[in-house]
Formats: sequence, structure tokens, C-alpha cells
Amino acid sequence: MTDSQDNRIAERRQAMAALLRKRGIRSQSVLDAMERVPRHAFVPGHLAELAYEDGALPIGEGQTISQPYIVALMTEAAGIDKKSRVLEIGTGSGYSTAILSAVAGEVYSVERHEALAEAARQRLEASGFAGNVSIRVGDGTLGWPDKAPFDAIIVAAAGPRIPDALQAQLAVGGKLVMPVGAAAGAQALTRVVRDAADDFRNEALAQVSFVPLIGAQGWQR
Repeated sequence: MTDSQDNRIAERRQAMAALLRKRGIRSQSVLDAMERVPRHAFVPGHLAELAYEDGALPIGEGQTISQPYIVALMTEAAGIDKKSRVLEIGTGSGYSTAILSAVAGEVYSVERHEALAEAARQRLEASGFAGNVSIRVGDGTLGWPDKAPFDAIIVAAAGPRIPDALQAQLAVGGKLVMPVGAAAGAQALTRVVRDAADDFRNEALAQVSFVPLIGAQGWQR
């Protein structure tokens, strides 16, 4: 890649971050991460020109990479900082994982498609965001119990309800962000705050449209 191409991509990332700021993203760490992570490296090559537009893109296996605004919104809503242990459900292309890597202390990501998980590992390694990330293949609705509790949980697929297993793995004071609703169409992006061991508070953040969350405590195949 030439210097002029590098400069053009950097300018497009800056423009994307500026748009996110205008749309209401306030966390400087999130904005910095959005400007730093090379989204074009996490999408199929033939879609690289579209990487910095604010839209979702297909990544294979019937999955998508979420639009930058939604990635930023979910990350900000989860209240993540460098001390946070984060669980991500739905590694996908690895883009949102890289964003989490840039703002969190530790990131644990679960992906049900082995091909996507392996490709994400390779992209994270190549882009320098793999150092604090662990990825496993499995049923995301069941979380990663032996690494719990988590200060934040981000679920990149929509379920009919918040999985009990994920709520149980959320630390007291932690936040879970997940779309809830029908398997297709409009869903409610929901934040769950665990105020005490048996006290969970739900907040609706936005209307969204995600792929369905498949698993034992989500939608069936």
C-alpha cells in the first residue's frame, strides 16, 4: 500500500470518527479506537471501499459486520475501560473485537462458526489487536463460564430474551448490551445493569436490526 493510500484511509477513519461524534458518541476512548482500527482489514476484499461508510456489510456464513455507529454505541453503552474484563458474543469478522481490544483490559470472544473464528484470529494478529484477546468456538448463549465474572458483555446478535447464563456471568456493577426481539426485523438494543446479586435493571437504547442469536438460550437453528 502506498503512502497516498495510507493517508486516504487514515482520512476516511477520521471522517468516520467525526460522524460518530456528531451522532452522539461521547467516549473519547471509543472514538480513538474507531479511528485507530483499520475496518477495511476486517471486511471481504471486494468490499474494502465500503469499509468506512456507516453501514453493515456481509462477511460470510450468513453473518454481517455491524455498522460503525452501532459498534461504537454498544461499546460506549457497556462502560468499558482499561480495567474491564469483557465477554463478546459473536466474534464475526473480528472488527468489534479489535475495538474492544483497544478500550478494554481483557477480551473473551465466543463465535459459533469455526471458519469465522479462525479468520478473525488471523485478522487480529495481522492488525496488532490480538494481545489481550481470547477466542473460542462454541454456543455464545452459554457465555464463557470459567472466565466469569465479566465487567461488560456485548452480544452481537438478537435473542428473544436475555440469556440467563449471560446474566449470571455479569459482575455486580457490570453492564450487558444486547439486541432483544424477533429473529428478523426491528429489535430493541437493550442494556442490562447488574446493580446487586439479584437486581438487574433493563434500559432500551435504540431500535436495531441484527442477525438472530442461535443457541441453547437463544433462537433454534
